[in-house]
Amino acid sequence: MDVASPPRYRRFSAARPGPVPQSGDELPPYTRRNTLAQPIVRREPTEHVYLLTEKNRPWVTLQLYSSAKSSKSLPTFFEKENITGTLEINADKGDSIQCITATVTGRIITGANAGDSFTFLSHSLPIWSKSADVPRVPSPSEGASKSKLIGHCEWPLSIPLPRTVTVPNGTGSVESCHLPETFLERHTIASIQYDFTVYISRRMLRADSQIKTAFGYVPSTRPEPPSMLRQLAYQQCTPLPGPHCDPDGWKTLRPVTARGLMYRSRPVEVQCHLSLAKPLCYTRGTVLPCFLSLQGADESTLDLFSAPSAVAVKLQRRVRFFCKQSHSHSESAWQETVEEVGSASWWPSAGIRSHSGVRHLEGEIKLAKDLRPSTAIGHFSISYQVVLHPFDVTNCTSESRPLLSEPVEIATMHAKGPRPHAYSPPAYASTARPNDYYAHPTSSGPGF
Repeated sequence: MDVASPPRYRRFSAARPGPVPQSGDELPPYTRRNTLAQPIVRREPTEHVYLLTEKNRPWVTLQLYSSAKSSKSLPTFFEKENITGTLEINADKGDSIQCITATVTGRIITGANAGDSFTFLSHSLPIWSKSADVPRVPSPSEGASKSKLIGHCEWPLSIPLPRTVTVPNGTGSVESCHLPETFLERHTIASIQYDFTVYISRRMLRADSQIKTAFGYVPSTRPEPPSMLRQLAYQQCTPLPGPHCDPDGWKTLRPVTARGLMYRSRPVEVQCHLSLAKPLCYTRGTVLPCFLSLQGADESTLDLFSAPSAVAVKLQRRVRFFCKQSHSHSESAWQETVEEVGSASWWPSAGIRSHSGVRHLEGEIKLAKDLRPSTAIGHFSISYQVVLHPFDVTNCTSESRPLLSEPVEIATMHAKGPRPHAYSPPAYASTARPNDYYAHPTSSGPGF
């Protein structure tokens, strides 16, 4: 039996450097034995370097430190982390610089035009100004302490990201929303992009400069803990108790009847009871447990409908956004893209035996590690639902519309307690879509 290994997020924050202080009077910590536990590896933050050059030598250097996997990736920051780094300027002719400012922006982009963008996050940090009335970031460099920059100047940066922002909700009022995760996919025109920019402003008739990079942001969303019986099953690596044994751990959806026509002549029907593990929020990179009970008067029909290959339960993702039309005579409208991002695997239940007139199946949907979490901010949302489609039975025709659907949520962090793991046979492999994550960083502007 394969045990799924959920992704572990590396966190770095300059706000909490160093080891956790411990008192000499404290008792040594004890760790509960858990065969699924894995050691948490604390890695050094990844350094990202961006340059502005003049005459083949850098005059502006921006260093950022993030939780990205490598320096070749864009900087990535998790909720509660600061954007940390260092800005260096070789100010040989610093008298032309009026001020230096760092900005953090977050935008929802729904098209190529300037009006197809909504800024939900805009935060500025004055780094240095010629005017003494403007706050400055403390610098260890002597050349940055006066009314003009002289020589090599350096500023340490540590910019906190807010956990929530206030945005219009379309009804004339505003609402507080969590910062959404970076979202950029080739097949969806809407995107969510974050940028970090350092602006260097000069006197009139002198061109300003900027150094800029997009960055990734990952919010911290966590499901509530599952039922105690399911936690115990995860901890002891035993089969999950079904809805008959653990009613508090499952939501059984309304019963539906699957109907079809065998060989275009004989009507058949089976009553379906689909259950989903509670709470209806699941961590990406893990699994979504399912349970299906089928009832019918005809045993041969039940056998056909209860074959694991016949059951079609899918995880469906819907990205919905407000997009202005490109033609002047067209009205702005809501658009959405819908796609299947997961399919349930099924096997006969080992906990509840099937008998005459009834079949029980256990199942699970493996959730890709790169699934975007559920999001709702302004005129943009990412939502998920589990859909029961008509059964795929040989020589049986039926209507194509779904039999049942139930909204669920996708989170980025594990629930408190034992980690969930997969129970489906190893042959069932989830299909992960390519990670089309971020754009490339850019820098622009002339030297002195």
